[in-house]
Amino acid sequence: MIPTVAIVILNWNGKKYLEQFLPGVVQTRYDHLQVVVADNGSTDESVSYLERHFPQVRIIRFEENHGFAKGYNLALEQVSADYYLLLNSDVQVTDGFLTPLLNMLEAEPSLAACQPKILSYNHPAYFEYAGAAGGWLDHFCYPFARGRVFDFTETDEGQYNTAGPVFWASGAALFIRSAVFHEAGGFDPYFFAHQEEIDLCWRIQLLGYTISSCPASVVYHVGGGTLPKGNSLKTYLNFRNNHIMMYKNMYGWRRIYVILLRAILDGVSAFKSLLGGDGGYFIAVASAHLSFVKWMLVDQKKSVFPKNKKRPLRGFLKKNIAWEHFVKGKKKFSEIVDKEVTN
Repeated sequence: MIPTVAIVILNWNGKKYLEQFLPGVVQTRYDHLQVVVADNGSTDESVSYLERHFPQVRIIRFEENHGFAKGYNLALEQVSADYYLLLNSDVQVTDGFLTPLLNMLEAEPSLAACQPKILSYNHPAYFEYAGAAGGWLDHFCYPFARGRVFDFTETDEGQYNTAGPVFWASGAALFIRSAVFHEAGGFDPYFFAHQEEIDLCWRIQLLGYTISSCPASVVYHVGGGTLPKGNSLKTYLNFRNNHIMMYKNMYGWRRIYVILLRAILDGVSAFKSLLGGDGGYFIAVASAHLSFVKWMLVDQKKSVFPKNKKRPLRGFLKKNIAWEHFVKGKKKFSEIVDKEVTN
């Protein structure tokens, strides 16, 4: 039976990106493909533009902005397909990009999701921040990627052209089995946006599935289309969601000491920024930690928890990436990760 695929784009006031990148998406060659745009309460004429210029695209409308996590959950409840490709509106696809993704998952039933190689649209020789060539997680739950460590992005010289297991696949271009997405409970709606795909992939691995990079497929990502880098809300969501993710998916003594140590490290980072004149970053980090405490005390029931916490994880580094990068001066993924490890 030929598998069906749905490319689902969650849009919020992204008309300029739809104008720029949607034509390439609808030209994707696959007979059993549908393209869906779920609109998160846009006020910039996105919907009327779609109706006029892309009658072949299915539109799902929401009256308000539900955020990335809940917005996709609500949209995917209404989409029937064997595979979903969750694609940011600011992504430029390339000819034939879908085929390697589909072939990879069709060939391996235990593989739940994968991502293409994501390069920078504005600097095409470089990997893009959001996922690069596949995401990893370190011992203290700092996310990084093949081709990107903190703010350092490598040039693409083919060094990560071999497919391999990763911890997480980027939400900018996430190809996933629809059945597994729903089995895992979808995105955690409490996150609103940022790191929800890492949390989802963590829960998927805890179900016994694996995640992979698929560098034979290439896309180009603008990045920062909704919340630009340095935005205080973005900083707040990243820190808050990272701590919620740690609490939900870890267990025992490791959860306690990692969260406590991360609180110290986050505090050092916040005070360093404050001394450097960036009060907005300090306030965002402090607010994130207070919100995390509130979540622990009263809001846990609003989140999605894993069904199992004791399975080995792929794409997990038993080191402190901050120590390796900032203290030892190791800039590249390949300088830090010398072999694949599991926890």
